[in-house]
Amino acid sequence: QVQLVESGGGLVQTGGSLRLSCAASGRTASIYDMGWFRQAPGKEREFVAAVRRSGGTTYYADSVKGRFTISRDNFKNTVSLQMNSLKPEDTAVYFCAANLQLSWKYDDSNLYDVWGQGTQVTVSS
Repeated sequence: QVQLVESGGGLVQTGGSLRLSCAASGRTASIYDMGWFRQAPGKEREFVAAVRRSGGTTYYADSVKGRFTISRDNFKNTVSLQMNSLKPEDTAVYFCAANLQLSWKYDDSNLYDVWGQGTQVTVSS
């Protein structure tokens, strides 16, 4: 079993920054790739960023490219999302997710096996 716990959400003004963290526990050796998704009220969950097991390959949604940075520390079993130049449209609940299988498509939420409980990010205008 793998468990994920997010932290770092909060309220920030437009243009501000936040850093989200996701701590994995349990059978962490079974985790391949990890990602961040978000869900705003009344909208579907959408892909934000993902990182491969090695940490060397990253993927971003066009809407956050150049503003967000995903990173991974396999020794500490954590994945982080540094969010800069935040906009009101970034307001959402952010979820950390882990893929435990070899088959994977970074932006397909159906191919992630474990999810955290989510952390709220609110950007005020």
